[in-house]
Amino acid sequence: MKITELFERGEFVVSAEVGPPKGIHIENLIEEAKTYLSGVTAVNVTDNQSSVMRLGSLATCKALKDAGLLPIYQLTCRDRNRIALQSDLLSAAMLGIDNVLVLTGDHIKLGDHKQAKPVFDLDSVSLLHTVCKLEEGEDLGGNKLVGEPPKFAKGAVVSPCSDSVDSQLAKMERKVRAGAEYFQTQAVYEPEKFIKFMEKAKQFGKPVQLGIVIPKSAGMAKYMNDNVAGIHVPQEMIDELKADKEKTKAGITGVEIAARIIKECKPYCQGVHIMALGWESKVPDLLKQAGI
Repeated sequence: MKITELFERGEFVVSAEVGPPKGIHIENLIEEAKTYLSGVTAVNVTDNQSSVMRLGSLATCKALKDAGLLPIYQLTCRDRNRIALQSDLLSAAMLGIDNVLVLTGDHIKLGDHKQAKPVFDLDSVSLLHTVCKLEEGEDLGGNKLVGEPPKFAKGAVVSPCSDSVDSQLAKMERKVRAGAEYFQTQAVYEPEKFIKFMEKAKQFGKPVQLGIVIPKSAGMAKYMNDNVAGIHVPQEMIDELKADKEKTKAGITGVEIAARIIKECKPYCQGVHIMALGWESKVPDLLKQAGI
């Protein structure tokens, strides 16, 4: 099933993110996804997130699909040239994985193989164009594909709380023109900024899922403020995380904060994307508190 079909039916689409392990054993990941993510529509699988080498996103997507879950294949431009990217897209289609989210990708310097050579032959906009070309039955070299071409639900990302709203809107427009059919956002901690952004983004007519990262600690919040572009955790939220360390450590405070953000932003978006970062067990309670 394509996630775009659900948007077209007017459904409020909830997805959650999982990260493959640094190894070949994914039994725990599959079991946790089946246990804690049964209330979500689709499961994103990260692609060597933060430039850390892990089990491949495509293989993990296939395992999730075999387990009865709906995967979204995240594909970054950092590690592959256009030949490999197109080949992996065809492989995904052959395996019945037709939901993709394309990203440029975090730089190598953030990861655990700093001696690696970044590729970035394409960026997220040109990769969206590439997906569309494949859907038309032709590769980037102008060569015809054999048989029926693949069809994907094509997703992209946007940062609505960035300091430069106009820049993000311009990027969003370029992605729409390149073929993006839905968007997932960077983590949002400032609902008022998100709402203002969405008022302007309505012009593109594409569904947007609110991005949520459950804050685990005041230290995590400060780290994101200092190191993650497009994210700002307000001081009052940091103070709330500091107030009761045991409550915060148990995840109660972070879930409460995330649920409040979802409730406030829900009327202005078409879905929610939860990046639990190892706290998948908190997702059911988060959805309950958010009224989803």
